[in-house]
Amino acid sequence: MPAISFQSVSKIYPPPRNQPGTGLKALDEVSFDIQQGEFFGLLGPNGAGKTTLISILAGLSRASTGHVLVHGSDVVLDYANARRKLGIVPQELVFDPFFTVREALRIQSGYFGIKHNDEWIDELLANLGLADKANANMRQLSGGMKRRVLVAQALVHRPQVIVLDEPTAGVDVELRQTLWQFIAKLNKQGSTVLLTTHYLEEAEALCSRIAMLKQGRVVALAQTSELLRAASSNVLRFKIDSELPMHLASQARITGRIVQFPAHNAHEIEQYLAAVREAGLVAEDVEIRKADLEDVFLQVMNEKPAVVA
Repeated sequence: MPAISFQSVSKIYPPPRNQPGTGLKALDEVSFDIQQGEFFGLLGPNGAGKTTLISILAGLSRASTGHVLVHGSDVVLDYANARRKLGIVPQELVFDPFFTVREALRIQSGYFGIKHNDEWIDELLANLGLADKANANMRQLSGGMKRRVLVAQALVHRPQVIVLDEPTAGVDVELRQTLWQFIAKLNKQGSTVLLTTHYLEEAEALCSRIAMLKQGRVVALAQTSELLRAASSNVLRFKIDSELPMHLASQARITGRIVQFPAHNAHEIEQYLAAVREAGLVAEDVEIRKADLEDVFLQVMNEKPAVVA
């Protein structure tokens, strides 16, 4: 039995009353399973439908068509059982300003009918770097600390499935390392993890399998290693101090001074470097690297052939 099963899930938002039309299709026949014990990545640009899909999984929104199951429990027809098996860390920083960290976790335990949970709460506090904040009021915490508490709240009832929706957005390196060490430990102990993130290096390092969404549709679904093998090229990377001519810039990925070109062979590498020289530019710190998940992601989003396995 899959840990999560999305079965032909579509979501259509009706148009505004004063703007008649067909409405917005946020999800279009999304179907895939996440197996028990997987560390699964759900990737896509803003507006691709990732958060809509997670909202349906969490029971916060209803699919227009299709079904979602969590360990066999339908999130609509058997909501209580499905929700009990899920621990969800939302994107937004949502907290109650009237309680301490420990009180917030005890209250969260009570929502699931769990009493005398302090031993597990202490373990969560220790593993998430919150032990010295246990008696601090929630409103006194920094944004990063509040994010840690959201993770602890999601895990306080020991869910079988952990859903992380952009958990490291805007947080420091220390929290990322602490969080991933703990989540990886829970995954090794059998927890299923579903991660959405814009930090593709995190997805590449952590996720064994990945689905990519674009405009509400699954455009790639495969093992991470298969996606990387399917990348069509190596990457030529260098730095320059001036802008590339338009005919070169249209083929490159540019981040500040860093320029990257897909390069299938040595001949293409020399052609790119020769074109840069002809433009009167000097390439510095030249290197050739293997394509990474960000290269694959951009290739898929640019409507090149996707990998579905």
